[in-house]
Order: sequence, then C-alpha cells, then structure tokens
Amino acid sequence: VQLQASGGGLVQAGGSLRLSCAASARTLSRYIMAWFRQIPGKERELVATIRWDNGITYYKDSAKGRFTISRANAKKTVYLQMNSLKPEDTAVYYCAAKPLCAASYDLWGQGTLVTVSS
Repeated sequence: VQLQASGGGLVQAGGSLRLSCAASARTLSRYIMAWFRQIPGKERELVATIRWDNGITYYKDSAKGRFTISRANAKKTVYLQMNSLKPEDTAVYYCAAKPLCAASYDLWGQGTLVTVSS
C-alpha cells in the first residue's frame, strides 16, 4: 500500500482545510487509516482514525467537533476535514495505515504542511 497525501496550505484562524490521502491498494477492507501530525520540536501525535470496513472513527480530544475523518471507497481515499482551525493546529500532517491485526502504523504517506495564521 502506498499513500499520497495532499491538501495542506495556509489558512487563517477559524478557516477550513480538507486533507486527502489516496491509497494504492487492491483493497483496504482490512486496514485502519489514520491522520497524524507533527509540530516542530514535538513528537508525532495521532489526530484521527477510521476503520475502513465499518467506518468507526476515533478522534484526539482537541480534534473532536472540529475535524472529521471520512473515506471514499471507490476512490480509495481518506479525508480529514478540518474546521475552526487554530494556530496550534499548525503542523505537518501525515496519513498512515495499518492492518487490523497490526500493533503499529507502518505505512506512511509524505507529510503535508498545514499553517494556521492568527
């Protein structure tokens, strides 16, 4: 599985961005897809996940109510819709994937930079 992330950019506080992650795979039905982010000088942190087969999602507390993770089956693409963005959301965002049985994420896309200005 290869992952290609896109959609980052510069946005003012309170604005919105949608990140996309296109996956090249025959099937994703046995995968969990995720978005991570890394703020300079800090460790990479999990933002949201979605289980491909049943759509069950998880969100980091600070993302709840503002971010929405979703998937498009036909396009094999995962999205992260980010609303009400704050300067502290500024980070490099990465999409990742792991098989349902795996303990950790070992499939990563390239990062996409999100910059939120105040």
